Amino acid sequence: MSAPLPATGLQLRSLLRDSGEIEISLAEVPVALPGPGEVLVRVEAAPINPSDLGLMLGPANVAAGRAGGTSASPCFTAPVPQATMTALAARVGLSLPVGNEGAGTVIAAGEGAGHLVGRRVAVFGGAMYAEFRTASLADCLVLPEGATAAQGASWFVNPFTALGMIETMRREGHTAMVHTAAASNLGQMLLRICRADGIALVNIVRSVEQVALLRGQGADWALDSTAPDFADRLVDALTATGATLAFDAIGGGRLAGQILAAMEAAARRSAASYSVYGSAVHKQAYIYGALNTGPTEFVRSFGFAWGMGGWLLPPRLAQFGAETVERMKARVAAELTTTFASHYTGEVSLAEVVRPEALARFTRRATGEKYLLVPQHG
Repeated sequence: MSAPLPATGLQLRSLLRDSGEIEISLAEVPVALPGPGEVLVRVEAAPINPSDLGLMLGPANVAAGRAGGTSASPCFTAPVPQATMTALAARVGLSLPVGNEGAGTVIAAGEGAGHLVGRRVAVFGGAMYAEFRTASLADCLVLPEGATAAQGASWFVNPFTALGMIETMRREGHTAMVHTAAASNLGQMLLRICRADGIALVNIVRSVEQVALLRGQGADWALDSTAPDFADRLVDALTATGATLAFDAIGGGRLAGQILAAMEAAARRSAASYSVYGSAVHKQAYIYGALNTGPTEFVRSFGFAWGMGGWLLPPRLAQFGAETVERMKARVAAELTTTFASHYTGEVSLAEVVRPEALARFTRRATGEKYLLVPQHG
C-alpha cells in the first residue's frame, strides 16, 4: 500500500513591504495534486543561483537584516535602499515563491505521467525552494538512471545559459566570444562546451588564481582583469581569436566598454584603410548579470559598428523555438555529469535559509562559490 500524499509542505517565500523591507519566511502551503501531464515531486536539491537571490532578497542590505518570527515559523527581514523602491513597486505586497530550478523524486503523477512515479526528475519553473512541487512534464527533465538529485539540480539555468550564448553567437554570425567572471560554475561549463565544440573563448577573471584554474582546465585565453597589462593582452587575445561577441556577468563598471574598445583595436590591426567612423566590424557586448550593481560606464572609443544590451535566457529560448530547446535538453541529459556538472561549496536546509549566519555565506556571490538548498533536511 502506497504512503498517503502530503497535504501541506514548507515553501520559502519573499515579501517586499511598503515600509521598504524584504522579508523571507517559511510558509506551510497546500500541496497541489498533479493533473493530466503533471507530476508531484519531492524536492531533494535546488541550487542557489544569482537569479534566485535577485528574487529572494533583491537589493536588500543583508548585513543590516535581522532574524525574527518563531522557532516554528522563522523569518528574516532586511532593509531595501529607498532609491530602489520605485523600480520594485510592482512587487510590493506580493508574497512570492523562490527557487528557479531543482530536482527530486516523483511521488505521484496525473494522467499520462504515471510511468515517472519513483523516477528522479529535474524541474524548472519557479517555487523550487520547497519540500514539494507540482510540475508539468514540459518543465521536467527525466534524469539518467543513477543520477543524484544534486547532479540534476542545476540542469537548467547554467547549462541552458551557456548553450544559449553559443546559439546566440551562431545566429548572429560571430565565430568566437568573450566571457567575464569566467571562473564561475557557468564559466567553467562554458569553457568545457567551447573546447568540445571547437569555439575560441576568451575568459576574463579577477585573480591569478582564477587564471591558473582555467588554464588547468585547458583554457587557451584566461586573462586577469586586475593585471597592469590586461588591456594589451585583451587586444592580443581578440586579435588571435577574432572574437566580436562578449557576455558580461559583471554589469556595472567599465569592463563591457573596455571589451568593445579592445575589439575595435583588434579590428584596426587588420584594417586595410582608416575611417573616422571606426572599423566596419560589428562588435556586440551583452550584459547578463549584475555582480556589480553600479552604473555601466563606457567611453565611446569603438567606432559606430557596435551594440550593448541586455541578454536574458527565457526570451532567448522563446526566440530559438521548441526544436532548438529540445536539442539543448537532450544534450544536457546526455552530458549531465560531465560537461554540465556543477560543483557546490556547501549545503543549506530550508530551516537554515532564513538564518543570518547562512545568509552571510551564500549571499556573498563569490566567483566559483555555489550553494545547494536541501529541502528535505532539517
